[in-house]
Amino acid sequence: MKLSDFVIEFLANKGIRHAFVITGGASVHLIDSIAKNPKMQYICPLHEQAGSMMADAYARVTGHIGLAISTSGPGATNMLTGICGAYYDSVPVIYITGQVATFRLKRDMGIRQLGFQETDVVDMFKPVVKYAVRLEARNKIRFELEKAYHIATSGRPGPVLIDLPDNLQRENINLEDLDSFSPERDEKTHAASNHQIKECLELIEHSTRPVIILGWGIRLSKAEAEITALIDKLGIPVLPTWAMNDFLPSDHPLLIGSFGTHGSRYGNFAVQNADLVISIGARLDTRASGSPPSTFAREAKKIIVDVDLNELNKFARLGIKTDILIHSDAREFARVFNVKLASSPEKSIEPWLKTISLWKKKYPECRPEYYRQKETNPYVFMKSLSDELVEGDMVFADTGCTLAWLMQSFEAKKGQRLFHDFNNTAMGYALPASIGASIALNKKPIVCVAGDGSLQMNIQELASVIYHKLPIKIFLINNHGYNMIQQTQEQWLHRRYEATSCESGLALPDLLKLAKAYGFKTLNVNQNRSVPAKVKEALRYPGPVFCNVEISQSQRVIPQVIYGRAIEDGEPFLDRDEFLGNMIIKPHQASIYQDENKKPELI
Repeated sequence: MKLSDFVIEFLANKGIRHAFVITGGASVHLIDSIAKNPKMQYICPLHEQAGSMMADAYARVTGHIGLAISTSGPGATNMLTGICGAYYDSVPVIYITGQVATFRLKRDMGIRQLGFQETDVVDMFKPVVKYAVRLEARNKIRFELEKAYHIATSGRPGPVLIDLPDNLQRENINLEDLDSFSPERDEKTHAASNHQIKECLELIEHSTRPVIILGWGIRLSKAEAEITALIDKLGIPVLPTWAMNDFLPSDHPLLIGSFGTHGSRYGNFAVQNADLVISIGARLDTRASGSPPSTFAREAKKIIVDVDLNELNKFARLGIKTDILIHSDAREFARVFNVKLASSPEKSIEPWLKTISLWKKKYPECRPEYYRQKETNPYVFMKSLSDELVEGDMVFADTGCTLAWLMQSFEAKKGQRLFHDFNNTAMGYALPASIGASIALNKKPIVCVAGDGSLQMNIQELASVIYHKLPIKIFLINNHGYNMIQQTQEQWLHRRYEATSCESGLALPDLLKLAKAYGFKTLNVNQNRSVPAKVKEALRYPGPVFCNVEISQSQRVIPQVIYGRAIEDGEPFLDRDEFLGNMIIKPHQASIYQDENKKPELI
């Protein structure tokens, strides 16, 4: 059996039905093997970066594992950005790179390159994959495939890289001669101890202002049912991280909303005035905690649950005081906790829930005055989009203001999903990811929300949408520049907008004309009043749609915490007497949260 045939048969038997590939001299045998295998189909993106992102999204929406293949050298290095996204978000993907023949490898010669397009991708990619290996002998192929698959899908998931020299791909192998991989031992299942559960219950019992923070680890551990049951039993209000913004429907009585540097006012009021934080499967990075991290939830007891021991250990180094650190995956923690909670006494936190409800009414993200604007307001658009989408719809978003506006305004319904490469947050992710998701789900309609700057990073994939006849609805948030960076320039550089607009060096084309050239049905939105009708028209059209949404360059993300400022700066702590007296803390001022009517304070 040809080695490349064995590779594809192995992966097909693992349930992988699509491979995202770009051909090259060092990958032709693998791709030819896919073509001969009836259980797998190859999809051809037009850039390896896009292919790596398609495989990432394929894994996210299926809950399984993705596959991308490139040739050697630049073909391999082009995948790096997508691989980073999969690594930081713990997404299991197998990346295979072709390599020059083993007899053309430079090895220890001290030269830069021997074989044509030779690049040492294993050492280059090691920091951003769970496992990276170059195949050195044909009889090791089963061992390396089994090992890579096991590592990618076990513990905290993540991408792996297998570098396959061209001469080994085309060799014949005897299946009986192949080495097999067996884990040295079963990975230990970590769970909360009885003592830790007892301590958690005691903290909950004595808390009057508790919150639960939900992180992406809940999805990774497939703990949705267990966590939902936990929330219902505890009756504690919930703060999702952005990756979990779709977990509870917007009308859920315990849902607060987003928090952090680009979160809602009421979400930050809640977490900063909580007396107990229970964080499950969340890294609590600086976007969530603010800066410095030591000011996060300043008076709260903190229970942190994470499957990654390094993530738990980091809090002491960052100066974040914690009370109970539980080394466990989210599903196992919730399972054990739910059993113990069955006999837990009930307690009322009705005053706390009432206060949060008042904050939410007083400080809406989509303010009434936004609807009175003539030009398109991004918050109005995102709200209209969420109003029109139905149960089961999926949205992929790009980074920058586009993502912030979406996360602040979107009101999820049951079964809807919002996707982004939340920790690498690459420009250009949304379009290829939408393609990967649609293909994974049998050409399911996908909503792609992209910024004009981000779209340019993978604009060539518009051709892929048309070629595969994918019903992807692209909403382009077009403010003719890098709006998020302009907001940073206002904070730090006295409004010197260098390299962030067409007036300062960006060559941004007429994207509506480009979409027409690719073959899209196109729509244009430039006024608030036309938003609902255009959104409906785009969503109801059966094929691919490109809807250009004109946004003023002056639009900003509001609220936003200025970098380097603690989330609670300027806010009095809501102590027990104030709380019981129904006193509401004031909203953040312009020195912390930017307001369109006030010039932000420069730091």
